Amino acid sequence: MPFEIIDTEIPEVKIIKPKVFKDARGFFLEFYKKSDFEKAGLNVEFVQDNHSKSVKGVLRGLHFQEKPYEQGKLVRCIKGKIFDVAVDIRPDSPYFKKWVAVELSEEN
Repeated sequence: MPFEIIDTEIPEVKIIKPKVFKDARGFFLEFYKKSDFEKAGLNVEFVQDNHSKSVKGVLRGLHFQEKPYEQGKLVRCIKGKIFDVAVDIRPDSPYFKKWVAVELSEEN
């Protein structure tokens, strides 16, 4: 696999750590490959790709979609660093009010 899957306290939230191949030119990594995700049991279909740029100190809002409009999200940081948080706000979930956070950067 060109990545490592790290489980979190919320089973639906995974940290996907790509293998980075470095040499004198810089680096290369595969961020997403459907067949590798499926082999790893990550059966999510990504149907939209967004890119945003935030100035220092910006807090982006909470995103939530109810069935049948729920979405899987694949988050990355290509410059600088971000503190990304996922919160389980499903009242019927055993993980209700639990949260997971990770610092993402252009290096990871």
